[in-house]
Amino acid sequence: MSDGKISSLSTLSLHADDLHHHNERDVAPRISVSTTFRHPHPEFLDDLKEKGELKDWDPANPEGVHIYSRYTQQVSTRAETVLSKISGGHAIVFASGLAASYAALIHFKPKRIAIREGYHGVHNAIEVYKRIKTDLEVVDLNADVGEGDLVWVETPLNPTGEARDLRVYEKKAHDAGAKLIVDATFAPPPVSDPFKWGADLVLHSGSKYFGGHSDVLAGVLIAKTVAEWRELWHIRTFTGANLGSLEAWLLLRSLRTYSLRVNQQFATGTALATWLSRIAESGEKGFDGVPGGVVDAVWHAALQKEPWVREQVNKGPACFGLRLAKEEHARILPHSLQYFTPATSLGGVETLIEQRCVSDPGADPRVIRISVGLEDIEDLKDDLRQALNKIAQT
Repeated sequence: MSDGKISSLSTLSLHADDLHHHNERDVAPRISVSTTFRHPHPEFLDDLKEKGELKDWDPANPEGVHIYSRYTQQVSTRAETVLSKISGGHAIVFASGLAASYAALIHFKPKRIAIREGYHGVHNAIEVYKRIKTDLEVVDLNADVGEGDLVWVETPLNPTGEARDLRVYEKKAHDAGAKLIVDATFAPPPVSDPFKWGADLVLHSGSKYFGGHSDVLAGVLIAKTVAEWRELWHIRTFTGANLGSLEAWLLLRSLRTYSLRVNQQFATGTALATWLSRIAESGEKGFDGVPGGVVDAVWHAALQKEPWVREQVNKGPACFGLRLAKEEHARILPHSLQYFTPATSLGGVETLIEQRCVSDPGADPRVIRISVGLEDIEDLKDDLRQALNKIAQT
């Protein structure tokens, strides 16, 4: 018989939360829309007290006793249990990735933040935080830091999919007495393990690969300890940043197929980026039926040559960037395809494409971001081939 220890990602995604529904007959998780829950009867509590089994209520382990849904509820607790097991830490879910980012700012109370590039939403969240911490200083990622500062690293980077060396930033932060937060949205487990490389806290947009179906907003913070989880829970509870009941159910539903989705998406993403890279490098002669001079550059972690990249990002990512030679080509390409949906976001089962400046006004208007879904690689290549040939004639 099994000793009860699960190591495989696919099995953890399905069974990590089994202990939370051992009294339920439903196979699929129930959706609870209740905001409040019945208190246990006093006689029940007295019986537990006599048996020595009565414990103080703990949001990190509510054991089926839920009080108010802003504190905990069954489905979000189950989702957090699964996320904790697959991430190697203590996961807490939030209403969105930016809600999780803001909670991290409150948690660390940094004197200064060292950050560069990456998701523009985080930079805007920092600007909002500066309204209540007016002396907060934001400096470049490579600037000197000191005790009480926060080094904020996104890897792989949005929108290019390029990896950053966490060893460099771990040493930079910890040698100076600063903290390191890693946004690993582009490389969720088991693709990367930021704790292995010194992260103090890990951030994910749960809307992306954990959610995976473009139908749920969620954020996730992974803490190293239960004590830190409880502090983050306190911040979440009293800023009202909790995940809604339906969203928690959608997230848990999506986690059941997480392993299958991520493995295929990251393999296809790498293959597609490699193919586009060969087109970019082909010069005027072109490659594989695509004319030269249309695709100017492609960025992706798999295209980086440094040996540490594969140690820290072991596959993928499934989201990456490319630059076209002409701005007009970048404007019309997303609308010239059949299997690529012209939309922002990433991580969903459908392949998305966007001229990045449409959602991020600061981006180079020639830059395209692609988020690869579950379509067949040859269908995606055929679709891009016909579209690139079409726009090359304009």
